[in-house]
Amino acid sequence: MDARQTTFSGEGAQLVGAAVWEFLDGADAVGGMTMGADPIAMATALHAANMGRTLKAFSIRKTAKDHGTGGRLVGPVGKGDRVAMLEDTTTTGGTLMEAIEVAEKEGLEVIQVVVLVDRSNGVAESLVSNHGIAYTAVLRPDDLGIR
Repeated sequence: MDARQTTFSGEGAQLVGAAVWEFLDGADAVGGMTMGADPIAMATALHAANMGRTLKAFSIRKTAKDHGTGGRLVGPVGKGDRVAMLEDTTTTGGTLMEAIEVAEKEGLEVIQVVVLVDRSNGVAESLVSNHGIAYTAVLRPDDLGIR
C-alpha cells in the first residue's frame, strides 16, 4: 500500500485533510516524520483553515541538519504545543515512535496519533497506547478488502 499515490494528488489531499480533521481532538499542530506525514499535515492544516481554525503543520527530519536552523524539527511549533502525530502507512510503529520521541524531546506535547493506513496488526497501536497517547487508524487493510 502506497498512501502517497493519494496524499500527493490534489483531490486525494483534500479528502485526506478532511478525513484527518474529523479525528483531531484539541491539537495545535499536526505533523510527523518527513516524507509520509508532510502532505497529510499540510492537507489537514489547509482543511482547518477552510473551516476557520488555525492549525500549524510541522515535519521531523530523518537526521538533523548542521546548517540553517539545524535540528530535526521544522515548522512553526514550539515548546508546549499540543500536537497530533501523523503517518501515512504504519507497518511496525517504529518510525512513528521515533517521531514521537523527537517531538517530545523538542518540548511538544503529543496528545494523539492519526495513521491513514495501519497494517501493523495492532503493533503500532499497542506501542503508542503504552506510551499513553491516543491512537486512531483511519483505515486498516480489512476495511479495503485486503487481507
